[in-house]
Amino acid sequence: MISGLILVLTLVLIVIGMPVAFAIGIAGTSFFLMPSTFLPDSTAAQRIVAVSQSFPLLAVPLFILLGNLMNGSGITHRLIGLATVLAGWMRGGLAQSSLLLSAMMGGVSGSAVADAAMQARVLGVPMVEKGYRPGFVGALLAIGGLITATIPPSLGLILYGYLGEVSIGKLFIAGIVPGVLLTVALMIATRIVAGRRDYRPETARAPSLCEVWVELRGAFWAVLFPVWLLLGIRFGIFTPSEAGAFAVAYTLVIGMLVYRELTPQKVLEACLRSIRDIGMIMIIIIFSGVFGYVITFERVPQDIAEFALTAVTDPTVLLLAVSGFLLVLGMLVEATVLVMLLTPILVPVVTAAGIDPVHFGLIMMTLVTFGGMTPPVGVSMFTVCGILGCSYKEYTLESLPFIAAVLITVLVMILFPQVVMYLPNQLM
Repeated sequence: MISGLILVLTLVLIVIGMPVAFAIGIAGTSFFLMPSTFLPDSTAAQRIVAVSQSFPLLAVPLFILLGNLMNGSGITHRLIGLATVLAGWMRGGLAQSSLLLSAMMGGVSGSAVADAAMQARVLGVPMVEKGYRPGFVGALLAIGGLITATIPPSLGLILYGYLGEVSIGKLFIAGIVPGVLLTVALMIATRIVAGRRDYRPETARAPSLCEVWVELRGAFWAVLFPVWLLLGIRFGIFTPSEAGAFAVAYTLVIGMLVYRELTPQKVLEACLRSIRDIGMIMIIIIFSGVFGYVITFERVPQDIAEFALTAVTDPTVLLLAVSGFLLVLGMLVEATVLVMLLTPILVPVVTAAGIDPVHFGLIMMTLVTFGGMTPPVGVSMFTVCGILGCSYKEYTLESLPFIAAVLITVLVMILFPQVVMYLPNQLM
């Protein structure tokens, strides 16, 4: 009962405009101030400090810094060239190239919003100038960012793994196949729309092996990065947290010594942007430690698990029901908040039902991240519409084919768990 009141208080504070970190912190701390609580007030401060001492959590600031360094190192522009050569010959060539770029950027930024904003500036404006509808471009780039958030390294998967005590290495490897499926599904949807509207290819023919090799050679070190990352985690060379440090060092070497585009000034700018991003995310994480402790202390996961397993005996039905719940919540609440609030509650429930937490993690992160691309409060939606100057109504209508492609992919992930679990089971 008390934990329910605290959850309501958190949502109320967020709705009235209080910053998410303080809403979570105030609501969680209020539990220790209630007369019926027999825990000392100092427990709240102890939980905040305890969260900040987590080694796996080092991956978050390191991968945020990585994304900002990559964009100044010349890697992003080389990936754009490679994606255009590979997909430019298809109907809607620029649109198809943007989706391939999102797949390649999965190993670079790990952030759906960052990928959507970057592509809207670099590719979005030229696409509109070439006759693509602004709403179509906005929907394509925003929802295409979902690929980036699925293919490793994904910041959302790092947070989920930390909060749910799930192997981050397994989550990273499990994200590869769903990321590829999302790419294919969205490219099919783009092909259908491009065919109806006669969106032209960028090149007259499919590229020759020589042309692909020229672009691949220019982007070789960028393409090789995610391979090093996954091999290092698989063979125990480094943990996911240490992989972030390796990735930052790798980017500095490639950007400064190989491509020679990463100047000291760009490094300083990337560090300043990262400080702002890290401060915002980390304060949410440390305050969520109090909230998570309250949820656990009140035995909320155990109570929900007992109720859910009594009401629903089939794991697939339970997964469908939870997925529908996450889809609706994702449209109303920011993804990071949902991960912080729901991971400690839902992971024990699905585990008790016999569902692998790695399988559930990919489904959960896909759905809550997808919510940021849909009305009414999608952060990615607001970002691309602001950059491209398109209306939210036009964006919503143009996004329907892409929404259908995402939901079909999620349904495949639910009904066929091996789509998600095959690689981590084989490699880990």
